[in-house]
Amino acid sequence: MTQIITVTNQKGGVGKTTTASALVCGLHQRGAQVLGIDLDPQGNLGFTLGLDIGSGATVYDVLRGSCPIERAIASTEYGDVLPSDIMLSAAEVEFTMPRREFMLDQQLAAVRSQYDFIIIDTPPALNVLTVNAYVASDGLIVPMEAEVLSLVGITQLQETIETVRDSFNPHLKVLGILLNKFNPRLTLSREILDLAEEVARQLGTQVFESKIRRGVGVAMAPAHGQSVLTFQAKSKPAQDLQAMVAQVAGPRFPLPEQK
Repeated sequence: MTQIITVTNQKGGVGKTTTASALVCGLHQRGAQVLGIDLDPQGNLGFTLGLDIGSGATVYDVLRGSCPIERAIASTEYGDVLPSDIMLSAAEVEFTMPRREFMLDQQLAAVRSQYDFIIIDTPPALNVLTVNAYVASDGLIVPMEAEVLSLVGITQLQETIETVRDSFNPHLKVLGILLNKFNPRLTLSREILDLAEEVARQLGTQVFESKIRRGVGVAMAPAHGQSVLTFQAKSKPAQDLQAMVAQVAGPRFPLPEQK
């Protein structure tokens, strides 16, 4: 059965694309059939996974009905990707049809059964694209940096999640809050962890056991068209992200032993 997971936080720069690319890459390494969907007009997920952005159809073409989803999906060595580009930034004003919240869910019907996991990267906003991701999803992962302003962003998500549950997708769950750039030696990081756990209780979820430590490879990997899982596989952030992926994958998809 396909599990659809959206990585979300309306605050920018908290590690959404890093998390989404790690999930796509890490699940693919475990032998799962994975599709990554980029709903951010910046198109960073496809770029991070090695796609030549701008060379083919995108999720924008799929949502507006001008291209079948099967033709827009690109294959990479890290998994399949439905890319995005800047044209998607007009979605809020262009997509005004009835039941526009179900555009993505309806398009996914044609390919859902081909994948074990579908991972959706979202823009730093609570707009029609984000709502489409929530409506299509089984669960949400909420990354945040170990800083106070990231917590403010998460608390603002709660209303949107509750609205989607009440109106469109009653089965939507928050799988967990993922702390990025975490340093257990810093008092601030430990204080933010305590606050994040309180927010998680309000959302009916958890803070992931794996906290993602800082590392230069996280910033460098996208420039090489890779997830940090392959760019610096033995780095601390890669190890932390692999632990998070393992929790999502479950026992069905263990990481093969390295030769």
